Amino acid sequence: MLFDTHLHLIYPERLSYPWLADVPALDAPSRFDSYTVLAGRLGIAGCLHMEVDVAESQIAAETDLVEELMAAPGSLMRGAISSCRPESEGFAAFLEAAQDRAAIKGFRRVLHVVEDALSTTPLFRDNVKRLSGTGLTFDLCVLPRQHGIVVELVDHCPDVTFILDHCGVPDIAGGAYESWKEGLLRLAERPNVMAKISGVVAYGDPERWSLADLRPYVETTAAVFGPDRLVWGSDSPVCNLGGGLPTWVAATHALTSGWSEAERAALYAGNARRIWNL
Repeated sequence: MLFDTHLHLIYPERLSYPWLADVPALDAPSRFDSYTVLAGRLGIAGCLHMEVDVAESQIAAETDLVEELMAAPGSLMRGAISSCRPESEGFAAFLEAAQDRAAIKGFRRVLHVVEDALSTTPLFRDNVKRLSGTGLTFDLCVLPRQHGIVVELVDHCPDVTFILDHCGVPDIAGGAYESWKEGLLRLAERPNVMAKISGVVAYGDPERWSLADLRPYVETTAAVFGPDRLVWGSDSPVCNLGGGLPTWVAATHALTSGWSEAERAALYAGNARRIWNL
């Protein structure tokens, strides 16, 4: 059974997603009831909601939605990775309030949609460091060219657990393996960085990618991080850009078919349950 650490839900009647206007392929509702049906068919036994970069004023409202979904009988929802703004002077108060919400398991600030300098400021780095000792994680969603920048952030926060999203967002369609691997190796040297095997079907040629295209990136990520520092995620509905959730689940099983039972169990669910105390 799989535990999905990276589910996006889109409820446009409740929340505003300013960035979706520029991505027509994703600018549509993506609801939990539809996901739950697919999850039941695919062997997904639980999930965390990953923030969807809602309007800043609605960050708390997005968590409200997740809490409602968690409360439904038989729900697969186990918590939220909340959006945040570590560049803000008000982050300390935001974090204090978030710690009172048991649903929140960690935070993310997508860094490839902002200026690179944002995450290099003392304010940003010191605010992320505030997560030390809280048990709350910080997801890194960055492009390969930004790997060096986030190495500096990780080194500033040695007691924070970081989750590297989507194998470090490789350009699989462009075949940019070596430049991606260089940054990945540096991040893997930091013991407080975990890697999320998720979303990579969206980075291959949308019409022609194959398992052979994905395999070097998944296998390298697994090799350099090791079986105890990997988690799995769907990146639904973004994975629809590369064939959809059923395709990604099938690819996951195929790509890990040669792994030991213990290695598969760790990736599929065990590590996630340990990291987030689920």
